Amino acid sequence: MTQEEFKQKLWAAADKLRGSVAAAAYKYPVLGLVFLKYVSDLFDAQAKVIRDRIAEPASTYYIEDPAVRQENEATFTSDKTFYDADNVFWVPATAHFSALLAQATAPDLAQRLDKAMGEIEAENPQLKGVLYREFSRLELEPGKLGELMQLLAPLKFDRATHGDRDVFGEVYEYFLGQFALKEGARAGEFYTPKSVVNLLVEILAPFKGTIYDPACGSGGMFVQSAKFKDAHQTRLKKRGDLAIHGQELMAATRRLALMNLAVHGLSGDLGESFGDTFANDQHKSLRADYVLANPPFNISDWGGDKLADDPRWVYGIPPKGNANFAWLQHMLARLSVHGRAGIVLANGSMSSQQSGEGDIRRAMVQGDVVECMVALPGQLFSNTAIPACLWFMSKDKGAGQNGRIDRSGQILFIDARKLATLIPGSRKQKQFSNEELARIAQAYHRWRGTEFADGDDYADEPGFCHAATLAEVEKNGFVLTPGRYVGAPEEDDDDEAFEEKMQRLTAQLGEQMAKGAELDAVIKAKLGELGYGM
Repeated sequence: MTQEEFKQKLWAAADKLRGSVAAAAYKYPVLGLVFLKYVSDLFDAQAKVIRDRIAEPASTYYIEDPAVRQENEATFTSDKTFYDADNVFWVPATAHFSALLAQATAPDLAQRLDKAMGEIEAENPQLKGVLYREFSRLELEPGKLGELMQLLAPLKFDRATHGDRDVFGEVYEYFLGQFALKEGARAGEFYTPKSVVNLLVEILAPFKGTIYDPACGSGGMFVQSAKFKDAHQTRLKKRGDLAIHGQELMAATRRLALMNLAVHGLSGDLGESFGDTFANDQHKSLRADYVLANPPFNISDWGGDKLADDPRWVYGIPPKGNANFAWLQHMLARLSVHGRAGIVLANGSMSSQQSGEGDIRRAMVQGDVVECMVALPGQLFSNTAIPACLWFMSKDKGAGQNGRIDRSGQILFIDARKLATLIPGSRKQKQFSNEELARIAQAYHRWRGTEFADGDDYADEPGFCHAATLAEVEKNGFVLTPGRYVGAPEEDDDDEAFEEKMQRLTAQLGEQMAKGAELDAVIKAKLGELGYGM
């Protein structure tokens, strides 16, 4: 099954609940059943791994006597420690997807599912309070849950294919887009597309230290950061380590994040409970080395009227009607002395002047905490058409821990609006290719001189990237739109140099004007011959 077919299958399952369950809620029981299928399949796959080890002559568990070997198989495959050793969740026999599927027509199936989820939580402490356990509260037609399970039954998960993939994040993102299309309105939560998460991670390069996301959604930033760290350990010949911290406003979404972390073998501190990051900050003492976030854009009801004297507002009090600069300053406040942050925000944050936002932006530029600005192309998000950009901020732009080149008093501008192509099979959503991601990220790493740079020296690239001084930014009224700084590309789409094309087109226009004048003269002469003087 392809990834797209997989998502379509899940959406078909979700659609089974349409009309029975509120649109904002029906993703959770579906994802709960997907999780049950996921852990059940991986549990079965681990049992096969154990049996294969016992049958392998080179294994320490191998015994030549077939009868004893068979007895060991039965013993070892029912021993929880052999699953814990490989970070596989233990699934009690009564909680296994197949056992519950066999009872799909039972009138108390919902209660049995809730009990099964409780049993899985009890056997796996890292899942305590995480799983969906409200099937019995759903007001569904008789047999509906059984039909859902039968629809999900053909899905097959295995550790090689799905064990290191942000399965729930991808499904969640897909669902949000589908909710927006089917229900005629945007979903309340924003899941960052993998293409954007990858770009944030490739530039920020979280490898060793503390990572924080104050609007963590389903935890995709954490999952991708861990993948980045794992991918670079061998190349850098040193061990990376990331301590995860986050917060999420919505209880159900927070459970998805905890579930996502657990499935990927990660642990983290997502606060004592769900809550508002502004009014109920659960990480006040945190000073993170990396902040990655995609907070909700342009939210007006964020409680700013109650936080006018908050110590986080170092660069100015954010307007009550827009939280963009509250998010930026909150993240700056949570950075360590060498910390760096990457944030997704609406394009308006780069140039807005209303309600004091321009003054806050000027103060941040003058405070030398803005490191890099990236303009994104449209259509990257499945559930919003608002144009977006990336802010990268740093508490340390000097030479040393964050790069060998001192970039104090400078800002790197990258215009990526002409990059990204439509996702195969989609007519609306785009994504960056691996080559495009590398091009953008390497511009930053070369400019900064980081250990992740490919070795080439940084150079401005007209139409794509430019390193500006703070004096240049001041001349532009502290507007941070990359297009103002990168200039026009040296070559256009047909690879013809801009100046050469201008000369060619100017000459062509001159020839056409001359021919036009000749034709005017001919027309006048002909009209004169006919007695129509002009």
